[in-house]
Amino acid sequence: MADPRGFLKVRQRETQPRRPVPVRIMDWKEVYEAQEKGVLKSQAGRCMDCGVPFCHQGCPLGNLIPEWNDLVWRDKGEEAIERLHATNNFPEFTGRLCPAPCEASCVLGINQPAVTIKQVEVSIIDQAFDNDWVQPLPPTRLTGKTVAVVGSGPAGLAVAQQLTRVGHTVAVYERDDKIGGLLRYGIPDFKMEKEQVDRRLEQMKAEGTRFRTGVAVGTDVTWEQLRRRYDAVVVATGATVPRDLPIPGRDLEGVHFAMDYLVPSNRMVAGENPANHIDARGKHVVILGGGDTGADCIGTAHRHQAASVTTLAIGQQPPAERAAHQPWPTFPTLFEVASAHEEGGERTYLASTVEFVGENGKLTGVKVAETEFVDGKRLPKAGTERIIPADLVFLSLGFTGAEPAGITEQVSAEFDSRGNVARDGYYMTNTEGVFVAGDAGRGQSLIVWAIAEGRACAAAVDRFLMGSTILPAPVAPTDRAIAVL
Repeated sequence: MADPRGFLKVRQRETQPRRPVPVRIMDWKEVYEAQEKGVLKSQAGRCMDCGVPFCHQGCPLGNLIPEWNDLVWRDKGEEAIERLHATNNFPEFTGRLCPAPCEASCVLGINQPAVTIKQVEVSIIDQAFDNDWVQPLPPTRLTGKTVAVVGSGPAGLAVAQQLTRVGHTVAVYERDDKIGGLLRYGIPDFKMEKEQVDRRLEQMKAEGTRFRTGVAVGTDVTWEQLRRRYDAVVVATGATVPRDLPIPGRDLEGVHFAMDYLVPSNRMVAGENPANHIDARGKHVVILGGGDTGADCIGTAHRHQAASVTTLAIGQQPPAERAAHQPWPTFPTLFEVASAHEEGGERTYLASTVEFVGENGKLTGVKVAETEFVDGKRLPKAGTERIIPADLVFLSLGFTGAEPAGITEQVSAEFDSRGNVARDGYYMTNTEGVFVAGDAGRGQSLIVWAIAEGRACAAAVDRFLMGSTILPAPVAPTDRAIAVL
């Protein structure tokens, strides 16, 4: 690592990336600090209030970006959060975790750095919480209709909040002991501390949303039982089936899926003592997959004081600037440097994993070869094999779809060829009254898409229950996003 002590911290990004700032303790607190007000206003003031604001096109939620940029520039924070909340239930989540496709569509980005929209967004919501501007919005009347939402990630929470606010009685079911889904146990605290989830849940509880934790739908209670008890059921369980790598040595001790590493680690940070915790202290860690989940593993391994951290990606290193086939205002595939990458470790591209090697049933290394492209396929190049020492390997190769959880057997809801719960243009499965939103229906995607789908699914459920709806539907279920592995 660049810092022999292993202690790094980075400041909030501005228009240009910055180097990490050494500190004495590498803790689990968020690595990004609040932006200085002058810089923030300067960024908001760069927004040109375009005649055609393409940032709207880049944001699935349709955030009113020029409007709240102008309000920030004019020091009208309370009005800014009203405009932001008009389209986004949880800007504290997207402002920290979204890869900001809006910035890729910013008109300024044609020939200069885009407005740092994401940073302005998170500053608006943080200021709002600090000043008690975020208040419960309970319904003025109850409809007498009931809805069960299964899954408490961003899609499920968005569905629940929207439907609660129009007067339906909503219960959110979560199999874990706390609400939040991967926001709670999948995202490390150095990216988002769980205070952000907890204070939003307090608002939702005050509005009337009910939460049922520790209930595994499909076993503890069946889908059919929910369907009989509630007027509508929403499947928002996410796409949690990990993609495996069935090569020789896969069964060696030390080879794990990424989430099997991240979830117990997050529980440890929360003060729990999970039996399945994986400690990377003093070990050589290899991560397969170069996306956000892989970066989460990197940062976690650094905080565990791993001896080394290496990331292997089978494909080519993405370019630093837009490729010709991804012109503005599309969302380009670029070489990204997250805070975890700045903290240290190595990243190797065009590396095909051939075999996990070990002794006495335990992992000792990873055999890799250079990747070559043959007839459009990525294959290991013969004669280039080498072994990288490894005590732990984390598979961060994406997800293949939603968990079955008895959905088909209990309510006859079907899955499509991509492993997702099938649905029509109104988010309903082939079983009347059973809907699906978020990654469970669209496949692994972005948090901003999950919230957008949650809002749109809520509108579909409200229309089903009441015959019409006033809720917004920002996206259609046929829209597809780029999966982030």
